[in-house]
Amino acid sequence: MRVDDGPGWADGVGVVELPGGVRVRGRRIADPVSPADFSLLLAPGPVPSWAYRRVRWPDFWVPVDRADAVDALREALRRGYQGERVEVTCRGGTGRTGTALAALAILDGLPAERAVDWVRAVYRPGAVETPWQRRWLRRLP
Repeated sequence: MRVDDGPGWADGVGVVELPGGVRVRGRRIADPVSPADFSLLLAPGPVPSWAYRRVRWPDFWVPVDRADAVDALREALRRGYQGERVEVTCRGGTGRTGTALAALAILDGLPAERAVDWVRAVYRPGAVETPWQRRWLRRLP
């Protein structure tokens, strides 16, 4: 399957297009969905049957290990550019997922000062829930 195959990809639910054209799906970790090729898990919960990486990221906060989180985000972006179906998930699918999607956009070339407005427009209006998540994005390498 390619990026456009299956529910959750073809129907576009939760799928955003990053500045460079890569499509990534954001969702709640417990939602039933079509398979991805790689998941970036930002909360405890069920693990998918496909490849994944878990980042320690407390609800309403920022990642515990900044270097690990940035490395995981870069891996997700790289996999997306290799044609893999990449998704980002957390418990509610809004704060951490929205922050990670905004971070992916920044790593893909979007100016950091536009990232919160961008993710709220293309993903969810409430994405990036806290001031410290917004600050974390502004300081992203």
